[in-house]
Amino acid sequence: MKNFLLLIFFGGCNLCNAQQIKNLVMQKDSVAIVKTISKKTVIKTLIAPAALITYGFVTLKTKELKQLDKNTQFEIKEDHPKFITKIDNYLQFSPSIAVYGLNISGIKGKNNLSDRIMIYGLSTMISSTAVFSIKRITKIERPDGSGVNSFPSGHTATAFAAAEFLRQEYKDVSAWYGIAGYTAALATGIIRLYNNKHWVSDVVAGAGFGIISTKVAYWIYPTIKRKIFKKKNINTVLVPYYFKGGGGLSMTHNFKR
Repeated sequence: MKNFLLLIFFGGCNLCNAQQIKNLVMQKDSVAIVKTISKKTVIKTLIAPAALITYGFVTLKTKELKQLDKNTQFEIKEDHPKFITKIDNYLQFSPSIAVYGLNISGIKGKNNLSDRIMIYGLSTMISSTAVFSIKRITKIERPDGSGVNSFPSGHTATAFAAAEFLRQEYKDVSAWYGIAGYTAALATGIIRLYNNKHWVSDVVAGAGFGIISTKVAYWIYPTIKRKIFKKKNINTVLVPYYFKGGGGLSMTHNFKR
């Protein structure tokens, strides 16, 4: 199990060294806008999260990997039979909360507040749509038998999407922000295993979906902003969410003096 968890962590952190985007950076309205992204760069940045997602899907059809999931879960419950915590419900959001906390404390990131809200909202929408669509299609039973929506892990996807969001915004300030975010995301995935809510393959795939969702959001947002919003200031944002069997819309408004 340790090898898989390390794969998630280092797979995400290695993206810190993989992202060298060409023809950067045009500053406009305090937003770092990517003008062009080379195909080579896109491929490099997608290798790690794509490998995580691929592993998850391969497990669904591979007897040996399914057995590895079951053996790992059996060992966890045998060693920690009474383990239960709800901290993963909150820890998954900690990297994204840190982004806004750092901004409030005066530590500037890559983008201004309005654009951060839009990018994270876009990432959340991409991740939620992908994860919960696949849950409905695959209908994998959870280890504790509480449902048939185990694959992939939504908590883990949310956590890793938030971790990549934190890394993207503050990687030019310090690499430690990204490391901290990915550590929190990894902890979220591990807790999901110890809570007996997910198989290892669920967590691995969830991490991949989360990372890719945020990367795609950063790639497509500049185009969306230029073509749809143009020069308009974005002060109010509606973001869809899904949590513990329910969902809805959250509204964020940026009050400007």
